[in-house]
Amino acid sequence: MAEARKEAEMVMFGAIDELLEKTAVKAKDIGIVVVNCSLFNPTPSLSAMIVNRYKMSGYVESFNLGGMGCSAGLIAIDLAKQLLQVHSNSYALVVSMENITLNWYLGNDRSMLLSNCLFRMGGAAILLSNQPSDHRRSKYQLIHTIRTHKGSNDKSYRCVFQKEDSERNIGVSLSKDLMAVAREALQSNITTLGPLVLPMSEQLIFFGILIARKVFKMKIKPYIPDFKVELEHFCIHAGGRAVLDELEKNLGLNDWFMEPSRMTLYRFGNTSSSSLWYELAYIEAKGRITKGDRVWQIAFGSGFKCNSAVWRALRTIDPAKEKNPWMDKINEFPVHVPKVTAVVF
Repeated sequence: MAEARKEAEMVMFGAIDELLEKTAVKAKDIGIVVVNCSLFNPTPSLSAMIVNRYKMSGYVESFNLGGMGCSAGLIAIDLAKQLLQVHSNSYALVVSMENITLNWYLGNDRSMLLSNCLFRMGGAAILLSNQPSDHRRSKYQLIHTIRTHKGSNDKSYRCVFQKEDSERNIGVSLSKDLMAVAREALQSNITTLGPLVLPMSEQLIFFGILIARKVFKMKIKPYIPDFKVELEHFCIHAGGRAVLDELEKNLGLNDWFMEPSRMTLYRFGNTSSSSLWYELAYIEAKGRITKGDRVWQIAFGSGFKCNSAVWRALRTIDPAKEKNPWMDKINEFPVHVPKVTAVVF
């Protein structure tokens, strides 16, 4: 427990210190704190650790999200967005992280051993503001957040499940149904997101085929709209090579669009809910963000959930002025990563 706390402090405080230095915002001026970490939930909470470390106001709105999986980072963003809608002239600090010290699986069940190979320590801190004076210096504007929950279906609910094996070792079991469940959740999510971001031509084709399948029971493949028409960048949760391969195929993306996700998985592993921010940092480090660009973040998590966020760049990002985890090695990327053809549990 002591080592897990040290790990959490190193990740959270390191990210927050850099964030406060970048933004020149004082900790006492932050009115909302939202922290998400799926597996490590000590008492006092991680959010309380932050309030204590930075001596925040006694009136700070503090929230700690646990057990919500790899998509919890966008849930935290959505919660912060809703809170900022009712608290004027406020800052919201969102911290997304995972902690593996107390969650290393020590048994021999193959469905649980996979998590040891994928998950790594990681974290990110994001500052949101609803103050008009911050518009000119902000990087992005949050346009949409879409949350899809499939927990009412038993197969979806149990496809990522923390439990004991036959020898009472605790681990997270990944089901063989995971890819099918993720595909279904994605389709539900983009059904909601599509009308918000797609041109009318793509919407008409999508809903025409949807009506043919649902109303007239026609046996035709679902139509996946071409989101590349309206969105310039994609940050897909680096859950594993098989997940990225499946999303690349379903969304019709090429290697350039998938590069941030594949390089993040290659270098940092699956850092759970923080992976989306490593991917966005990669795009910035490559100098690809220009004013007006839209970024789609897509994350999957236990429950089973698929969550999306769409951001619009308010200014062109100059990589020479950035400080992020990629800057020391960005010229060495991308590297070739072979695609997986099968997953054996």
